[in-house]
Amino acid sequence: MSINTKNSTRKPPRKFNSSRPAKKDSKRQPMLSTSRIGPFKYDVKAILDKSAMEPSTASSFLATLIAKASRNSIKEAKIFAKEFVGEGNLSEEEYAKLSRLLDRYSKYR
Repeated sequence: MSINTKNSTRKPPRKFNSSRPAKKDSKRQPMLSTSRIGPFKYDVKAILDKSAMEPSTASSFLATLIAKASRNSIKEAKIFAKEFVGEGNLSEEEYAKLSRLLDRYSKYR
């Protein structure tokens, strides 16, 4: 017995991913690996505890640094951290340590 598709109430098969155009020229960039955020926080907190930054500023700095590194790119997170060096909250040595940590916990996405 065959099914008459013209008069039946059966829906045609669904086409997956047809509403989204294919990404052909997307450039991959280093971002913070989301599976390693916990160890990253631990290492950054160790650096920030020794810095001259106030604890309330340090917590908001850490949250913003993680957000920029995981959503935008490692490059933007480094630029954000460099602004705090100019203000005197971070030393060049602490910035270098943060920069190495960002590179170590990054992943191309």
